[in-house]
Amino acid sequence: MFSHIFVGTNDFERALAFYRPLMDVLGIQARFCDPARPWAGWQSAPDPRPLFLLGRPWDGQPHTPGNGQMVAFLAPSRAAVADAHRLALAYGGRDEGAPGLRPEYHAHYFGAYFRDPDGNKVCVVCHAPV
Repeated sequence: MFSHIFVGTNDFERALAFYRPLMDVLGIQARFCDPARPWAGWQSAPDPRPLFLLGRPWDGQPHTPGNGQMVAFLAPSRAAVADAHRLALAYGGRDEGAPGLRPEYHAHYFGAYFRDPDGNKVCVVCHAPV
């Protein structure tokens, strides 16, 4: 359904330091990193798309997070959700919802929510039963 998702930042190095370990804990492979532009991308497996992209806004204006916008990453397990949430907070993220079941979405929805250092809202979720 998606080709790519782009998340803006005002401080590329800080954002890269946040997202690299997050993608590692979720097992999402880096595809490229170009600090001169600056932007970086991670790809799905086994297909090369969709991509998750991080960088400064193309128009050169400051990045501002949107209200109601969120990127949700699929985690392979509930433990990975908890690990990602813990790691996000350790790397400068802000808690928006501790790891746990959210049965209002569905019986097996186990998610965690946080904001990255630029204020972008991120979710990590596992949909599998225990």
